Amino acid sequence: MCDIEKMFHQFHVKEVDRNYLRFLWWKQGVLNSPPSEFRMKVHLFGAASSPGCANYGLKHLAKENADLYPQGSRFVMRDFYVDDGLASVESTEDAILLAKEACELCAMGGLRLHKFVSNDREVLESIPPSERATNVENMDLAFDELPVDRALGIKWDVKADHFQLNVSVKDQPATRRGILSTVASLYDPLGFVAPVLLKAKSILQEMCRRGTGWDDLLPDELRPKWEQWRRDLAQLDNVTISRSYSPAGFGKATKTELHHFSDASLKGYGQCSYLRFQNENRDVHCALVVGKSRVSPSKVTTVPRLELTAAVISVKISKMLKEELGYADTEEFFWTDSKVVLGYIKNEARRFHAFVANRIQKIHLSSSPQQWRYVPTNENPADYASRCLTPSELLSSTWLTGPKFLWNKEIKLPADEIPELTIGDPEVRNALALSTRTTDQVSLVDRLSKLSSWSLATRAVARILRCIRRNHSNSLTNVAERAHTISQSITLT
Repeated sequence: MCDIEKMFHQFHVKEVDRNYLRFLWWKQGVLNSPPSEFRMKVHLFGAASSPGCANYGLKHLAKENADLYPQGSRFVMRDFYVDDGLASVESTEDAILLAKEACELCAMGGLRLHKFVSNDREVLESIPPSERATNVENMDLAFDELPVDRALGIKWDVKADHFQLNVSVKDQPATRRGILSTVASLYDPLGFVAPVLLKAKSILQEMCRRGTGWDDLLPDELRPKWEQWRRDLAQLDNVTISRSYSPAGFGKATKTELHHFSDASLKGYGQCSYLRFQNENRDVHCALVVGKSRVSPSKVTTVPRLELTAAVISVKISKMLKEELGYADTEEFFWTDSKVVLGYIKNEARRFHAFVANRIQKIHLSSSPQQWRYVPTNENPADYASRCLTPSELLSSTWLTGPKFLWNKEIKLPADEIPELTIGDPEVRNALALSTRTTDQVSLVDRLSKLSSWSLATRAVARILRCIRRNHSNSLTNVAERAHTISQSITLT
């Protein structure tokens, strides 16, 4: 892990654009004196444009020197988050080469890479002490223990090589504003403890549903739940997540799989994704990659719709992971415990209403129906993401390790069958059939032409006229029908 020194200030602003960065300055802070006017020649911290401009310059530098420094160029292009670079490689030699190329590449653009941290002592020894992070700069690498550092806001125990959560909750009032501040202070971008946070989010949602003001106190019936949740937070210090997806000494993975689980309830919905490795000895290891948990919408909706929404999140996470992890040949599986959702995804004969149809389309664009499988609820780890867990329950659950059947040497996949949709399913559009019938229109002239003589024709017309006079009060429709009937009787006669 490394950092670019004063990144924004290393990129100059064109002279024609510097007028947008004018500012007034009073020497020695004397506000009574006339101010001096200055313009920034470099990008400044706090401007919305600075990250984009600086990243563009950094990527341009990497592209221009990709032939000279292939490893360093790839590192800068893929593994930098604004000014922080993080990468993991297979061997110590690769790490030393990567750090060397990255430093030389950045130096060509006038950038300085520093604050280096690594979980390998040989890598740190290859880097000058002045370029190491402050907490390892003066360390005796032969004897001193590696420190706990921060990787993009997450605590990283460099020696044990695992992540920890920073649970230092400030004492906030039990109001809607205070609860929101407490929940937001727990930084968990990968969703390691998403089931624990769901309970606090549901309390916050209930306050919003009741119309509680920002500074109104928590209702009495919700206060015990909130206080219990805050007391349990201290147990999150015991949650550790290995930084590496495979353990040390596991060897080269011959088979890599991604398994995505989704679930929903009236309380919440979510998903979790696991990497499953198998080495040459057919040993298996599973690790949580990312998890998501959200409260169900305040507007009442059906559980099948929520299950389908969770399935869409699984597809989005799949697309993101394939891009970020760089696993091109990874086999993927999608699991759900809702046979209704499986019926929606695998059914091609029925048409659905807009809500279901739009989400099925998203699922089909990024996955195939054959990748979707049924998993019983008691084996679905995403069930935790939809029903809340306490920290102690999280530690004893399969949320971080994945379900037991993923650890088998061979996974017995359920039969790929298409569940039948229930009769009267409200999401299925009714099929409308249109039938048409054609009738021949026969005129009076056609009828009279069938008579054999002129006299019979005049007699027939005379009878029709007498009928019309007799039923003058009837409507024209009835008259036409009578005329039609009489003409038929004349023909028969």
